[in-house]
Amino acid sequence: MTALTELSSGSRAVVAELPRSHGLAKRLISLGLTPGSELCVLSNWGHGPLLIEVHGARLALGRGQAARVSVEPLALASPNDPASVDR
Repeated sequence: MTALTELSSGSRAVVAELPRSHGLAKRLISLGLTPGSELCVLSNWGHGPLLIEVHGARLALGRGQAARVSVEPLALASPNDPASVDR
């Protein structure tokens, strides 16, 4: 597991854990960021908010909030991987 802030732009991941802070967890859940949700990092410049997409919605999260969300990065399929070829 890694913090959401550690992912680079274009990365995909699955939400593993939300913060233990009830207020922040409740806010993230209301935005659709729930454990098991797949997300894509649209913008992570290393400073300022992160822009992510989850359930077709774009969200901006402050770095402090994003740092408290644990994710499991998804491996990108390589072009030479037979599993990535459409049949």
